[in-house]
Amino acid sequence: MLNPTSRATVALLAALTALGPLATDMYLPAMPAMREALGTGADQIQLTLSLYLIGFAMAQLLCGPLSDRFGRKPVLALGMGVFLLASLVCAFAPNIETLLVARFFQALGGSAGPVLGRAAVRDIHGPFEASRILSYMASVMALAPALAPVVGAGLLVWFGWDAIFLLLALYAAAMLGLIAMMPEPLPLDRRQSIKPSALAVTFRSLLGQRDFVGYTLANAAAFSGLFAFLSGSSFVLIDYMGVSPDVYGYLFAAIVLGFFIGSLTSAKLSRRRSRHQLLVAASLIAALGGSAMALLALAGVHTPWAVIGPHMAYMIGFGIIMPQTMGGALAPNPHCAGSASALFGFIQMSIAAGVGALVGQFHDGTSHSMAIAIGLSGVLALICYHFIVTDKGALEAQTASA
Repeated sequence: MLNPTSRATVALLAALTALGPLATDMYLPAMPAMREALGTGADQIQLTLSLYLIGFAMAQLLCGPLSDRFGRKPVLALGMGVFLLASLVCAFAPNIETLLVARFFQALGGSAGPVLGRAAVRDIHGPFEASRILSYMASVMALAPALAPVVGAGLLVWFGWDAIFLLLALYAAAMLGLIAMMPEPLPLDRRQSIKPSALAVTFRSLLGQRDFVGYTLANAAAFSGLFAFLSGSSFVLIDYMGVSPDVYGYLFAAIVLGFFIGSLTSAKLSRRRSRHQLLVAASLIAALGGSAMALLALAGVHTPWAVIGPHMAYMIGFGIIMPQTMGGALAPNPHCAGSASALFGFIQMSIAAGVGALVGQFHDGTSHSMAIAIGLSGVLALICYHFIVTDKGALEAQTASA
């Protein structure tokens, strides 16, 4: 059995949390090929991303409270089993309809990893150390989306797009084995009721916390910019700008480098700078990066680096925003960390899914819809943090003993 505070446990939680980016990023280079193989349109292939996020968002509202009642381990194991089976169905899907349904169930199972990984960090490490651990996890997790498109492109070239989903199934099988070695992080005295009335009270209480809402919406806005890129980048870079799938994978790795820099910066500075100072700087960086991409697109500058350069800056900001807003939202809620993480993720994913669907709906063969969505997302993240979160300094002192 692993020690709860060991690096091995942190690595396992990071691997579980990385399941979300792996399931979205690995098949991005294959989206144009999947469109041809399944005889469908770009909007339907982009829908596999949005539908995944919708299922992911819905499942979080269930798996979070279930884990607050029964513990993190059993819900994690069930989720990985569902993800494994759904990945196999994706690999052998004969048509777009089957793929869409399988992606939805893949999301239902896969949501357990990120939601309960975050909650387990809060269980084990407390309110403020959790922000630092989440930042380190995010920097380690950056390897997943950096490598995923490169691996996906290689699998596409050598074996076909279905091999991507077979590899995801193998990943889930490995996670099942490792979960058995993980200690249960939620003590019995923190278990919560899952009666609908009790859940309603918990969710209403969370939504009544202005700071929880502010941190969550700032995160959701920033994440929407990332998801707009995930939804549109393969069609913009591969179809419109003529980038090959393998080069796309390397360009995507450059984007993830920005996220890695941001998350590592967040981890290094968490003990020397306040959450407020980090979020002020990060939200401004994201807003400027997103706005630069939108302005370049509207000015007719349609080159790969007019997309990649600004989005690297955006992702530096997002790399700081993500763990810091998670820490801010979960810090005052140790008694319902699973439910808080679930509601946080539900709002994040639901808003991002809507933005991704709009990028697909308004895609005109250029980079316009994607770039404008990213620019607006960065500006909204800045607005949500500055005008909704009220207790930007005192909260840390108040909850330091939690």
